[in-house]
Amino acid sequence: MDLQVEGKTALVTGASKGIGFATAAALAAEGARLVVNARDAAGLEAAAERLRATGADVVAIAGDVSNARQIKALLAATKERAGAPDILVSNAGGPPAGAAALLDDAAWAKGYDLTLMSAVRLARGVLPAMRAAGWGRIVFVTSLSVKEPVANLTLSNAFRAGVTAFSRTLASEVAEHGVTVNAVAPGYTATERLDELFADDYARARLVATIPAKRFADPAEVASAVAYLCSVQAGYVTGQTLLVDGGVVGSTY
Repeated sequence: MDLQVEGKTALVTGASKGIGFATAAALAAEGARLVVNARDAAGLEAAAERLRATGADVVAIAGDVSNARQIKALLAATKERAGAPDILVSNAGGPPAGAAALLDDAAWAKGYDLTLMSAVRLARGVLPAMRAAGWGRIVFVTSLSVKEPVANLTLSNAFRAGVTAFSRTLASEVAEHGVTVNAVAPGYTATERLDELFADDYARARLVATIPAKRFADPAEVASAVAYLCSVQAGYVTGQTLLVDGGVVGSTY
């Protein structure tokens, strides 16, 4: 399917690896002009070179999306070097694990800025140009934890749920301007984050046993869902959270 995003500018954060990189690659394959962002400048440039090798038009801008000033700088540099984004994919690394009763205020503050406020600030920054153009796509990468909290991932559970509520509220506010706002909620995906949380083979085997598909997702499978929501064809899909979890979440709604 031609997603009809050729020539549109897509800003993808957390794009040096994992789901973010796979999303950038999926949009590049559809002809989008890419602006990719991550904290690690060297890793980001290596990822950008891999994308350029496919013929993609890629601008790499390093920065930390948990920092409000760096988000402002990222948005300004994006506009200067590639034009105002038509597409935003807001993706950030997960906050540290920890039990609900044991996390201190500093951990909560860091998780708030990284997971919730990065999404809010990025969306707020791209919306004026999208409204003016009468077209835009915003996709937040969250987690299955917004439907079914994951043990010991307190910060992710809390703040990704906040992103979901923000996404749904924002979608209603901007739909009349041709801007859609959605979220993709990945399940257990073969990324470095999964390796960090489930380091030993026994833990991973036990986890796979709980997944109806009996395997972890490939990042490209999640990226395909994100790319669809960025498409022209998805113009009447807004305010939704799309689970890509291999059947883990068992609820009807």
